[in-house]
Amino acid sequence: MAATATRPKPRRRVATTPPAPSFDERVARGRAARAACPRSSHAEYVPPPARRDPVDVLSEQDATRVPELVPIRYGRMLVSAFTFYRGAAALMAGDLATSPVSGLQCQLCGDAHLSNFGVFSAPDRRLVFDLNDFDETLPGPFEWDVKRLAASLEVAGRDRGFKHRDRRAVVLACVSQYREAMRIFAGQGHLAVWYARLDVDDFIARYGGLVRARDIRSARRNLEKARSKDSSRALAKLTERVNGHVRIISTPPLVVPLGEMLPDREANEIEEGVRELLAGYQRTLAQDRRHLVSEYRFVDMAHKVVGVGSVGARAWIMLLEGRDAGDPLVLQAKEAGASVLERHLKASRYKNCGERVVQGQRFMQAASDIFLGWERVVGMDGKTRDFYVRQLWDGKGSAVIEEMDPARMGVYARMCGWTLARAHARSGDRVAIASYLGVKPTFDRAVADFADAYAEQNDLDYRALQAAVTDGRIQAQAGV
Repeated sequence: MAATATRPKPRRRVATTPPAPSFDERVARGRAARAACPRSSHAEYVPPPARRDPVDVLSEQDATRVPELVPIRYGRMLVSAFTFYRGAAALMAGDLATSPVSGLQCQLCGDAHLSNFGVFSAPDRRLVFDLNDFDETLPGPFEWDVKRLAASLEVAGRDRGFKHRDRRAVVLACVSQYREAMRIFAGQGHLAVWYARLDVDDFIARYGGLVRARDIRSARRNLEKARSKDSSRALAKLTERVNGHVRIISTPPLVVPLGEMLPDREANEIEEGVRELLAGYQRTLAQDRRHLVSEYRFVDMAHKVVGVGSVGARAWIMLLEGRDAGDPLVLQAKEAGASVLERHLKASRYKNCGERVVQGQRFMQAASDIFLGWERVVGMDGKTRDFYVRQLWDGKGSAVIEEMDPARMGVYARMCGWTLARAHARSGDRVAIASYLGVKPTFDRAVADFADAYAEQNDLDYRALQAAVTDGRIQAQAGV
C-alpha cells in the first residue's frame, strides 16, 4: 500500500501581550512627564476666556433629574460655599480640562472631595476608611483627583473660618501624604498594593497622638455609630409595621414609598419592574453572592433623596426579607448617567453607566460591598435608565466637617491623601507617578496654590447661583 502524505495541522495563534515595561523604563516615563508638564505648572488656575456660565452648566444637569426634586438640590448647594462645591463637580471638570496635564492616567474617582471619603464595613466586618462615591469615575490624569480633593480642603477650611496658614497646612498635609504614599507603593509588589487598606482602629492607635484626647473619644463614638448602621438598623429607622406587614415609613419629599407615588395598578407594574431589575442585577454578581441575594424576597420599596450633587437622580431603596422579618436586607438602586468627565475625556468603555460606576469602584476601593452590581431598566415613561445597586447602609459613616479644628482636619487630610494614592496605585502606573512627583514638595506647594486660587473661583460660582435664585432664574427649596 502506498504511503499517503499528511498535511501538518496549522498552528493555533496565541494572543500575546506586549511585555510590561521595566521598573527603570517606568521611572523614565515619570521623569519625561515631569519635563513635559513641570510640577510647578499645577499651581496655575486661570479661568478660560470662554468659560461657561456656571448656572447654565448646573442647569443642564437638571434635564435628566426628577423635576420636583431639583429645587432641593439647589437648596442644599446654597447652604454654604462648601456644599456648593460638593454639587459642582461638572464645573470643576471643565476647569481642569484647561489645566496642565501630566499625561499619567489612572482610574479617577471624578469627585474626590473630602466628604466622599468615609468609613464602612469591609466584608470581614472591620471598619475601613476609603472613597465611597464613584458616580463620576472614569480613567483620566491622576492630578485631577488630587486637585479636586485639595481644593475641597481649602474650601472647607474657609467655611470653618481657619486662618490662611492653617488652611495651607491642611492642604499640604494631604498632598504630601499622597506623594509619600505613592512613593511607598511604587516600591511594593502588586499584591501588597492590592491588599493595602486603611483599617480605622489601626490608624487611631498609630496616629491618635496627633490630636486631642477628646477628639479621639469623639472619633470612637462616631465609629461605634457607624458600626451600628447595618440593615437591621435601617429596618428600625426606615420601616414600620402596618397590618402585620413591614412597610417603609413615608417622610416626603425625602422618602416616598411607591404606593404613595402611583395608583395601585401602576405601582404594581413598577414593583414588577423592580423584581426584574433585581433578577437582572444578580447576573452581575459572583455566583455565591447571586445565591445569597436569591434567598431574600422583595417586601417594599421607596424613592429616596440622597446627597447634594445627586439630588434629583432616581434612587430607590428596596426592603428585602430573608429568613423572616428580623433578617432584613436593604438595597439601594441609584441611577447612573454619564460621568461629568466624559465631556472632557474619552467616553467610558462601558455602555451601561451603572457598570462604569461599579467597575470604577472595584478598581479603587480596597474592599467593595459584596452586593455591588448594575442593571438597565425601561421605565413606565419608556425611557431606558442605568442603575447600580449596593447596600444602603453597611457600617457607613462620614466625618463631621463642622466639628473639625485645623489639627483634626489635618489628620483627616492625611487619611484622604493616603487613601487616594492607594486607589490610584491600583490602576495607574504607580512607579511613573511616584517618579513624576519626586521627593521634594514642589508638587505639594503647586497644588496648594491651585487650591487657594480655585476656592476663589468656587466663591464666585456660589455667588452666581445665589444671584440666580434671587432673580428667579433658579428655584431653590431650603431646609430639606
